[in-house]
Amino acid sequence: MNDAGAVGGAVAPRVDEHGAPDVQVRPLRGWRDLRAFIRLPHAIYRDDPYWVPPLHREIRKLLSRRRNPFYEHGEACFWLARRGNRVVGRIGAQINRLHLDTYRDATGNFGFIEAVDDQAVFHALLTTAEAWLRERGMRRVLGPYSPSIHDEIGVLISGFASAPMILMGHSRPYYSQRIESEGYRKAKDVYALSLDTESIDRDYLDRVMLATAKLRSESRLAVRTPDIDRFDEEIRLALDVCNDAWDDNWGYLPVTEREANALIAEIKPIFHPRSVVFGMLDGKAAGIVISMPNINEIFADLRGALVPFGWAKLLWRLRRHPPKSARIFAVGVRRAYRHSALSGALVMLMLAELEKYYTEIGIEKIEISWVLEDNRASMAVERAGAKVGKIYRIYGKELAS
Repeated sequence: MNDAGAVGGAVAPRVDEHGAPDVQVRPLRGWRDLRAFIRLPHAIYRDDPYWVPPLHREIRKLLSRRRNPFYEHGEACFWLARRGNRVVGRIGAQINRLHLDTYRDATGNFGFIEAVDDQAVFHALLTTAEAWLRERGMRRVLGPYSPSIHDEIGVLISGFASAPMILMGHSRPYYSQRIESEGYRKAKDVYALSLDTESIDRDYLDRVMLATAKLRSESRLAVRTPDIDRFDEEIRLALDVCNDAWDDNWGYLPVTEREANALIAEIKPIFHPRSVVFGMLDGKAAGIVISMPNINEIFADLRGALVPFGWAKLLWRLRRHPPKSARIFAVGVRRAYRHSALSGALVMLMLAELEKYYTEIGIEKIEISWVLEDNRASMAVERAGAKVGKIYRIYGKELAS
């Protein structure tokens, strides 16, 4: 079926106890199934004013064995659920060998779950994914990951009355209840912190600047943006800092070079060097903040399609109507400094530099996402005025043998 992931798995018929037509779950076969898989959310969120349709071409990339570097170390299967001729749900199941090599916990994932508000459909989808994982030796399932922890994760459980930022997910309120009814329990919550530029605690930032003045005057602490003339070298440096900073975070996996290159290729048309800030200590990169403008604002009405002009249409819109919001999707300090006073100082100096840039270009709202619920170091930005805007939940379940 083109090159969308791995296919396989048996048909999984399910009978509705109320006498409705059976729910049939079948793996994707051919381009029509792929199109139905991609377009199903349009029906699920038809009357949700906050849902932003993801670009269809980007979903195809995520599913593609040829174009998504995840499949260098992972395998997956994707299914559609139907009642008669009507598509009522979808799901994926993934095994990430990089995760297994790192944690050795026989844990697989489900992801890409979308379905109508019907427990029988959720049951059919989740038990199908679980059976596929169990057949491959998995003893536990975590999700949703779509398809990995570096992509969209979690089910939205709080913050439904606002649109998601770029590369963040959205869910119907009933999703969490339907998943929990299938025996899933909370594994971890992740937060999206919202910061209005007008409500930033300037006094707090001033205190940080005053406290670090001596170190900055001695050139021990500093910030800088990437040198665009050494772009590839700077990207490798950013990757090194990121992998060191988050090495022991819950569930973290190192970003491979190809994964980093794929992300760079995706955001390069809208990349600005001032959207990335390095925190420098004694002349060496000790921390990093990575962000991007929230282009969800400018393609929400495209219904997932960029045709006929592709990225040219998006860039034209970006120039004519620049976003008023931005997302910070990476904040980190190398492990050697994590629990020191220098760590907090570096983070606040980097955020202050980024906020200066976004204020100059008219950004009114910044989201920091995602942040682990128990990551107190990152949650410290609340002292500068950030508030929890959305909560996403990752679910786990033991798989019976």
